[in-house]
Amino acid sequence: MVVQLERFAMLKIVPDPPFSADPSHHLEDTLIQATEYVLCALSVGHHAISTLPKSPATVMTLAVMHEVEAVRSLLETAIAQVQFKGKPQMHTLH
Repeated sequence: MVVQLERFAMLKIVPDPPFSADPSHHLEDTLIQATEYVLCALSVGHHAISTLPKSPATVMTLAVMHEVEAVRSLLETAIAQVQFKGKPQMHTLH
């Protein structure tokens, strides 16, 4: 019976979080995942504004969405830079 309790105690009840700080993750993958979270946040903001357009919080929601949109733009720029670094540069004689 003790063996069964030990085995039961070893069962994992809570799953791993979707994001891991494992150093084996590539920077590009992390940036893409962050961009997906930002796009979800923007979608929630758009939905909140469309369902409660006259709410006092609408102005704050618009401000937050503006800032999140700036983060999205920075992330997309970073992804482009990472992808550009990964490609071999071609030199021409022209």
